[in-house]
Amino acid sequence: MTLLRRLGPTVGVPVFAVLVAVVISGVVMAVLQVDPFEVFRVMFDLGDTPSQQMTAVVVILNRAVPLFLAGLAVAVAFRMGLFNIGVEGQYRLATIVAAAAGAAVTLPGPLHLLLIVGVAVVVGAFWAGIVAVLKVTRGVSEVISSIMLNFIALGIASFLLTGPFRGSEPGASIISTAEIPESGWMPGLNGIFGLLGLADPPRQLYGFLVVAVVVGIALAVLLDRTRFGFDLRASGLSPSAASASGVNARAMVLKTMLLSGAVAGLIGLPDLLGATRSYTTDFTAGLGFLGIAVALLGRNNPLGIAFAALLFSFLDRALVPLQIEGLPASVITIIQGTIVLAVVIANEVARRIARRSAERGGAASDAAAPGDGSTSTGQSAGGGGAPAGTAVQGTGAGVSRTAGAGQADDHRGAGA
Repeated sequence: MTLLRRLGPTVGVPVFAVLVAVVISGVVMAVLQVDPFEVFRVMFDLGDTPSQQMTAVVVILNRAVPLFLAGLAVAVAFRMGLFNIGVEGQYRLATIVAAAAGAAVTLPGPLHLLLIVGVAVVVGAFWAGIVAVLKVTRGVSEVISSIMLNFIALGIASFLLTGPFRGSEPGASIISTAEIPESGWMPGLNGIFGLLGLADPPRQLYGFLVVAVVVGIALAVLLDRTRFGFDLRASGLSPSAASASGVNARAMVLKTMLLSGAVAGLIGLPDLLGATRSYTTDFTAGLGFLGIAVALLGRNNPLGIAFAALLFSFLDRALVPLQIEGLPASVITIIQGTIVLAVVIANEVARRIARRSAERGGAASDAAAPGDGSTSTGQSAGGGGAPAGTAVQGTGAGVSRTAGAGQADDHRGAGA
């Protein structure tokens, strides 16, 4: 029962919000004279043959990996009450610098991969660190500064792509950086399908899926099972109270944004190392903003974020089948937007219900306190039939016993 109570808000609220969003989206589609049942049928049709079905699964998983990382990057900041809206610029700038660094050298496979990942992490953390420094030194809102830095990052990326980092030939329709050597590619995971006796799809499953899983587990442990995670949450709930407890709230802002930016730097690597091998003008965009929706739907929990990333990836995959069937692909945008609104409203309703329940519980405890015998002259903690003059002493001894075994022993020794 305790487990169900703990998982109820985490699982029940997003599921309820998604169901409500599906119903509302269906009504909107009906109003627009689009058959919602036909839309949902096409969305859930993964293909006729095993190869087509497994290809659809691979497409969903490949799309979910960067969305999962984006959700984690946003969630790290959310845990402290910070809004890292700059994930989009952080991962785009980190990806192009990592692509250029990877293309400039040739190293043994593991070292080459570590170099590319390390460069992406450092650049993402550096760009997010600017937001943190502006906040702790000048009091600039992280929302405003991160949004502004998005445009600066995209401008710098565009300059680098068309200038120093350009690797494509002059006159090419798609401008790109130089291609990363094969030693810097991330191996695919299609061997898993053979081991499971499934059809081997023509598309490769990103090997970066393993890295994403490791990052998710590491963040779950860091945020929920370590002192750093406790200090992070405490600083977000009340910076003044955290400072009074010995936590440097300003340092926690800097550390949190650096961690968020470091995770954001990984977002573009699944596509870079698993498919494109270079950064191009048509490189995947918008993942940072989708990460906000994924984090909200997953309630900032890594496991919830994983399911939210799969849901949004499933919706994205349905764009092409809908266009093939002659149905408007814009219904996917309607569904995604409705899900975000439903989740925000459901989270707020759940928060208010939890707060009222806590207030009622506190009021009930206060009402029961006068009758607990602690101030009664005939039933004091010091003894059953003690006179009124000794009742206060008995109560004091009771408090000392609860304060610690050492103090209780001291009182007993004094009484002896």
